[in-house]
Amino acid sequence: MTPRARNGNLRGMKDVTVYVTRYCPYCRAAKDLLRSKKAGFREIDVSDDEEFDALVKRTGWKTVPQIFIGDEMIGGFEELASLDREGKLDGMLK
Repeated sequence: MTPRARNGNLRGMKDVTVYVTRYCPYCRAAKDLLRSKKAGFREIDVSDDEEFDALVKRTGWKTVPQIFIGDEMIGGFEELASLDREGKLDGMLK
């Protein structure tokens, strides 16, 4: 997988990686939520079929976004939003 990434991670926060496609509204929502938390993240576009297939092989998930905080896959946008509603996301990001 050849990632096309942008990294905006802020000092003192865990590394966050968001696998996205260009046409995914949930990907945009996940990035917006992370930005609202002032969390930097590395964005990897897997719009290319080969890159997406490699991601599916790695995680078993056939959807995007796929969000990792540190080495832990937390899921997609719904899981990210749920962590935020439960008050757990801020602690996970630090």
